[in-house]
Order: sequence, then C-alpha cells, then structure tokens
Amino acid sequence: MAEWLYEEGIGERRAILVEGGEIVEAAIELPGTLRAGAVLKGRLTAILIPGRRGIVALDGGGGEALIEPLPPGVTEGAMLHVEIVREAPVEPGRAKLPKCRAADGPPRPGPTLAERLAPVARHPAAGPDRFEEAGWSELIEEAMRGEIAFPGGALRMSLTPAMTLFDVDGGLAPAELAVAGAAAAARAVRRFGIGGSIGIDLPTLAAKAERQAAAAAFDAALPPPFERTAVNGFGFLQVVRRRARASIPEIVRADPAAAAARALLRRAERTAGAGPRELVAAPAVVAVLERQPDWTAELARRVGAGIGLRADPALPIWSGHVQSRFA
Repeated sequence: MAEWLYEEGIGERRAILVEGGEIVEAAIELPGTLRAGAVLKGRLTAILIPGRRGIVALDGGGGEALIEPLPPGVTEGAMLHVEIVREAPVEPGRAKLPKCRAADGPPRPGPTLAERLAPVARHPAAGPDRFEEAGWSELIEEAMRGEIAFPGGALRMSLTPAMTLFDVDGGLAPAELAVAGAAAAARAVRRFGIGGSIGIDLPTLAAKAERQAAAAAFDAALPPPFERTAVNGFGFLQVVRRRARASIPEIVRADPAAAAARALLRRAERTAGAGPRELVAAPAVVAVLERQPDWTAELARRVGAGIGLRADPALPIWSGHVQSRFA
C-alpha cells in the first residue's frame, strides 16, 4: 500500500504519496498559515451582502476573514465563533482573505499537514533521499514553469484569478491527443493539489464518442470527489474541486525567491561533509534568507555547523548551491 512520506522541512512542511516510484500526490504547508479547520472567535465588522456575506475580525491577531453565509440574526459588532473553510489564497501582489463560516464549539487550531494526512512515514535527513528519487525537484520545477510533458504531448499550465488552465498540445492525432492530454491534466491536478475551478483545453473533437473518451480518461486518472462538465465541441472541459488551501504551483509562484530559498535549505540539510556551510545563491534568494534568520539558525542546529551566505548575481534563482568546509 502506498504511504505518505513527510518532511518537517525548514520554512515548509512537505509530503508526497509515491506509487510505482513516482509522486502521485504532493503537498506543501507553510508554517504560520491560518489553517483550514481552525475555529476562532471573531467579531462581525461589516456586512457586505445582507444575509449572505460579511467580514469577521479574528481574535488573537488572526486578521480578517470573509464569512459566507451570514448566520441569521447576527448584526455588525456581534461576537461569534467561525471555522476556516478556505485558507487565504496566494497570488503575486494580491492579498485575499480566508473564507469562514459560523461554527459551534471552542476555538481550536486547524489540523497540520501531518495530522490531516495521517498516518505518515517521517522521512529523515540522513540516508537515501526518497523525495528526490521520486522526482521532488522535477515536480517543483513543473509547478514553477507550468510545462508538463507526457508521452506524445505536453501541458501548459497557467494560473489565473478565476481558474487554473491547462492547454494540451502535441503531435498525436486529435482524438488520441485528447485522451492522453485529459489523463495527463488529471494527474497534474492530483499531483499539485489543485482545487477550485479548473479548465482543460483539449483538441477540437467533432465526434461525441471521442469527446466522451477524453472525459472518461480524465475520470479514470483523478480520484473523486469532483464535478465536471462534458467536453464541448471546442474541446473544453471544466472541472471543479473543493479548494481548502493553495496548490503547490500557487505557493511557489507567489514568491519564487522564497520557494528557491526553502529548496536550498533542504539541499543544505542533506549535503555531505563537515564544518561550516556556505549557501551560495542569487541575491534575491540570499535576501530572503537574511530576512529569515530563524531559518539559517535552524539549519545550523540541524547540521551542527555554522552557516554563511554569499550572493552571486550570475546565478539563476533556482541554481543555488552549498559548499562544505570539509567535503
């Protein structure tokens, strides 16, 4: 039976589900995030749409959340308990509110990544790197670039405020490409933890049977629950999945320098050698690490050595490396 592998990384927690030596599902959690499932006390500060939507100021410095639907009889200024049902979406340059609903019971934190995936197998920093063996770095690169190859074609993944879009292209015959592309898009949705509205642009298919075959290929590759339309005459398929938190592409694209910094910390923790370590990276990545001294302090604690930083303007953002004093 496949099992979740879990890492308590520096700056992020990560998990992968591996089947047949490949990652079929993955997840990243950033510490400090207001997690889905948390119940908090708050005050209704504004009614945006009477009876439907409002803003709640959360106690304990939790910021604000969008509440929908509004509980009957609650007026502005009233105190209530709310449950976070969707974590704050992450988009470059845009701050969006988490979504909540009225809840009963005492305040509680939302489940951590390890708790909601339990049982998990803890992946140690020493020994074989099962994350890399299964293709972790390749998965992160696909999430960042949005280019995903499959036999006979490729997907181009685009993130928009409204939905995640997949464009299918390749050299196969249209009907064959549509089936292969639909299955590849479904696998990508699962691998990256993509929720919300999803659009898949397949080749135009005139025959109803061909469109049904493409839809069936998608269904076979993505475990439920989800809802979808039929493939229309223009080859477009729309899918909706529950969205409680950000997908991996959203996380890494929201702040690429921070994502690259966390990836560098992972490599540094697993780098062989002894003595002080020097992390060499693009200036933007080094700037992230300088703003997060707790990250490098934790790395020093884990490897038992001092940590230095050096910015190299010639390096691309994802090309940082680690140098040990004694290899």
